[in-house]
Amino acid sequence: MQYESIILLTPVLSDIQIKDSIKEYENILINYEAQIIYQEHWGLKKLSYKIENKYSAFYHYFEYKITPSKIYHLDLKLKQDERILRFNIIKMNKHAIIYSQNYRNKIIKNE
Repeated sequence: MQYESIILLTPVLSDIQIKDSIKEYENILINYEAQIIYQEHWGLKKLSYKIENKYSAFYHYFEYKITPSKIYHLDLKLKQDERILRFNIIKMNKHAIIYSQNYRNKIIKNE
């Protein structure tokens, strides 16, 4: 199954800590035998409402294929990490997959 996740990391982390956190979740996905299709760092963004007394967060997007039985373990890891303010894991339907492919193709053509 194909999923997408957006992870909101706390803004008090340094650039190195942000990169290490993202790399750690890449490795977790790889250990869970996931195939990472695409990822994108969206940077520091203002939140629409305050979360844990923070007004901004670092956003990172992952798109990956993983067996549904591993999602529970990924969800648990994300919930336990204090560096993460919020996250979501969304199962993509066929329309979302096609849209995502078109989006990636458009980005590649513009580079």
